[in-house]
Amino acid sequence: MDRGELADFLRRTRARLDPSDVGLTAGARRRTPGLRREEVAQLAGMSVDYYTRLEQSRGPRPSRQMLTALARALRLTEDERDHLFHLTGEQPPRREATSRHVRPALLLMLDRLHDTPAMVATDCGEVLAQNALSRALSGDVLARPPRGRNLIRRFFLDPATQELFPPEDRPERAREQVAGLRAVSSARPTDPEPAALVAELRAASEEFARLWDEHQVAVRRASTKRFRHPAIGILELDCEVLVNSGHNQQLVIHTARPGTESYQRLQLLRVVGLQDLTPTSP
Repeated sequence: MDRGELADFLRRTRARLDPSDVGLTAGARRRTPGLRREEVAQLAGMSVDYYTRLEQSRGPRPSRQMLTALARALRLTEDERDHLFHLTGEQPPRREATSRHVRPALLLMLDRLHDTPAMVATDCGEVLAQNALSRALSGDVLARPPRGRNLIRRFFLDPATQELFPPEDRPERAREQVAGLRAVSSARPTDPEPAALVAELRAASEEFARLWDEHQVAVRRASTKRFRHPAIGILELDCEVLVNSGHNQQLVIHTARPGTESYQRLQLLRVVGLQDLTPTSP
């Protein structure tokens, strides 16, 4: 691990970012350009002391999970992310057909959507990034273990996730999930990822197995969903899915129509729901 080079790389990439680049307000006048250390630590979900020690060439070797979080916080390109891994003596993640690395431009779009829930996910349902309002609406998915970050797996196997939707809406939501996974699976017949997810869910969920055997297929692009929030109540939101086909990623945006009760509740969620969002230590 080259601590000196790592520290220099972190300082320089932090200095090139403005707060607006990552969805933060500039606040008081800054004496130096770029983000503050505490802002990078918050974005990466680590303690300020831990990040400070990395920049001062005296930190421990970061885990692969922490390196991935730093790459996203600092809006690194794939080449820069690989360089970050190399500086710590780690092999970079293999570049697969379905990339887990979210491009800086897509993260910038996500951060700019500060008044509406939005996330980036793979077409197989694995959440890669969320903005603050998405976490307030449906929980911090990235705080879960890796297997708990897949929306389709959680929908069929996690009772807490099932509580996010009114019971009367569940059959339609379930059909949408299965039909979407069918489209992905048929489009990539040699890809082991969708095939493994299908096999797991067919074995673990009778509901999924029954719907899969119906052979419905649909590419998810737009829909209207209702969410149940324990503090806010029911929110009816329009869902738009923007596809990045080159990386098999999707930008999923939920909006409420102005003038509706759901619109007012979404504004309230910005106040109430964000109060518990605090950074975690490594």
